[in-house]
Formats: sequence, C-alpha cells, structure tokens
Amino acid sequence: MTLPFHLLATHGQSRRGRLITPHGVVETPAFMPVGTLGAVKGVTPQELEAAGASILLANLYHLALRPGIDVVERLGGIHAFTGWQRPILTDSGGFQVWSLGGLRTVDAGGVTFRSHLDGSPLRFTPEGVVGFQERMGVDVAMMLDECPPWPVERPAAEASWERTLAWARRAREAWKGETGGGLFGIVQGSVYPDLRRRAAADLAALAFDGYAIGGVSVGEPAAERRAVVEWTAPVLPTDRPRYLMGVGYPEDILHAVRQGVDLFDCVLPARNARHGVLFTRQGVIKIKNARYKDDERPLDPECGCPACRRVSRAFLHHLARAGELTAPVLATLHNLRFYLDFMSELRQGIELGTLTDMASPACRTAGGDPPEGSAVRVPPASSHPLEQRSS
Repeated sequence: MTLPFHLLATHGQSRRGRLITPHGVVETPAFMPVGTLGAVKGVTPQELEAAGASILLANLYHLALRPGIDVVERLGGIHAFTGWQRPILTDSGGFQVWSLGGLRTVDAGGVTFRSHLDGSPLRFTPEGVVGFQERMGVDVAMMLDECPPWPVERPAAEASWERTLAWARRAREAWKGETGGGLFGIVQGSVYPDLRRRAAADLAALAFDGYAIGGVSVGEPAAERRAVVEWTAPVLPTDRPRYLMGVGYPEDILHAVRQGVDLFDCVLPARNARHGVLFTRQGVIKIKNARYKDDERPLDPECGCPACRRVSRAFLHHLARAGELTAPVLATLHNLRFYLDFMSELRQGIELGTLTDMASPACRTAGGDPPEGSAVRVPPASSHPLEQRSS
C-alpha cells in the first residue's frame, strides 16, 4: 500500500480522516468536483483551489479518447497538463460500461468501446487501465470494473461480479505504484445484500489502497441506494479510505458519512449550476424564476463564494435569463463552495461529536423553490435529469 490514511476521529460509524497523496493531503470526508476532461466546466484551477477543493476527479475513458494518454504523458503528466497541482483521482471507465451500453462489448479480457466521437475502437483491459493511469501520474487510480444495470437479475449480477473480481486480481497484480499513487478496488453486486457483502470481502482480501462502492445512481430507488451503503461499508477495511461513486445529493452524502464513507464525487453541483439550480442553506433556488427579478439579497448570506460576496440574486437572475456566460461560472463556483463547505461542516461535526444532530444544509428549511427545496423529500438521483456521472 502506498497511500497513507490516518483516522483522526470517529463518531458512531462516521470517520474523520486524512489521506496523504503525492500531490497533497485530502481531509476526509471529502467531495471531489468532477472535471471529466481535466477541468470543471467554466472554472479555472485557481478558482477551484480558492473554493476549497482538495482533490479533483477526471475520467480515464474521456481522456483516452482526447487528447489521448500519450499526449498527457508527453506533456509531463496529468498535473502539468491540466494545471491542477493538488491530488487527482481518475475514474476507470467502468461507469461507461453501463452508460454506453450500445457502444461497447464486454468479454473476459476487458471492454472494447466504440468511440462516441468518431466510432474508432478503444480497448480497456485491467492491466491497460492501471497502466494508463500510472503513465498519467494520477494520485488515485481506479480498477476497471463492470457496472451492471438496474434492475438486473441475480444470476447476471453474480456473473458480472465474478468478472469484476477477476479483473480486480489482474489489476492488483499489474499495479506497480512507482509514482507514489494508490489503486482502489470497486465493489459491485447490484442491490443484493449478500452479494454486496461477499464482494466487499473479496476485494478486502486483495489489499487495495482504498475501496469504492460502485454500481449506484444507475436507476435504483433512493432507499436501495442507501441500503447498498449500509450493507457494504461495514465489511470494508477500517484502515483504508472508502469512496461512494457518483452520489451527490447532500442527503445521500450525509447518510453515507454516517455509515463510514470518506470520499464522494458527483457532477450534480456543477451541472445543476449550469441549469440555474443553486444550493443554499435556505433550500434550492431556481435562479431563472421570476420571483428573483428584484431580489437584492445574496444567494446565501453564509457563503463566501464570489457570487454571494459581490452580487445579488437579481443580478444572477438577469445574467441567467440573458444567457450570459458569467451566469453558469458564478453559479458553479457557488454550488461547489456550498458542497465543500458542507463537507467541512461534516468533518467538524465528527470531531465535535455533533454529527448525529446535523441535517443536510440544503434541507434545513423549505425556503427554496419546490420540489428541490423541500425539507422532506428530494427526488432520487435516478429520476433527476441533471445527475449523471459525466460533466
């Protein structure tokens, strides 16, 4: 194992940790903004740092298609190429096995994609995927996995897990760790409790640097998504970081932190921002709504982002309605700051032993626009048209 991970405090099952990588420290629980192609849309690396992000997620499948792994390697690796000097985690393409079902073929050896850009073939194998990520110099690499659809029959889920487990063994064998980064395994098993627990135990035996809970936010109801976390997290090693992939509603993050999960990623804050949907401590605001035309208040008086410090809801409403490019930039910076502040509150809650009393800040009141601003019910990720894994 090459990534030190230290538990600093616990509260119930919740964990306050510190992950040490070649490019910096990640205080956990942590949220990773999604920069599919190496950048969050409309946000510079400097702005992302100022918002408080400590780690960025990029996508291997998309980077392999363009600009290509050779280009990234030749230009000094992913940190030099992107200008982001803090830790980077790369998703391995397993989610695209699910989302690009019509553009890929899965066999025992790996996955062959047909590029969604020009139709050219792209072959991913367990060994090739970890090799690509090592060549780019990422801090956290993910193994190649098969993300099954939902719903899926039990025999198909079992067969899928056996394939992923075989790939995990091959990835673990191929991983060299020469750049100082770490390799995470990915637990699958759909919504079958015993299969999830078995999968977690199978991977734990392979001694990965960390463990991800995958195969969620693929259409399953919110209750089943949360149950998957409850089944899986207790089986994972306590001395290694745990990562819930692609889950981004604040309520789901809070639930998972209470189950002992440490890392999260989702495009939800950035993508919703581009559609004028903004998270605040008073509820969710749809800034294009007419009610904000003359609203002189900041989005959130407790937020320190550029939008909340400098401009009113009325000005953001004007920019969004006019289609001004500044609108999604300010909105994205706000939503990311909201999420990163939320994670800071969770870390503090664990340290102080007050996490059990916390509510998701987006749902403390029903002061926003329905339905997202409801303090009681939030649509599950599977039904939300804006929550997908690729930004």
